[in-house]
Amino acid sequence: MDPELQSILDRFLDEDVLMPLMMGAVAVTAIVCGSIGSALKFISRERTRRELAAYLSEGTITPEQAERILKAKTPNSCM
Repeated sequence: MDPELQSILDRFLDEDVLMPLMMGAVAVTAIVCGSIGSALKFISRERTRRELAAYLSEGTITPEQAERILKAKTPNSCM
């Protein structure tokens, strides 16, 4: 193995560097996953509103039914 590459690996595998690096990677991953989850939740909510507006304009449902659906709470999940 190349001595230069070996010295770089030795620096990264040092306990004082590896643990903070791993914790930082976990934190960044958690933030990205949380952001994606929030974005998906927002997109789903907006899609539901658009579908309800379409049903209202068709006359398929009443405004009271649409309001009741919008006010309904979603069950708690992992997101």
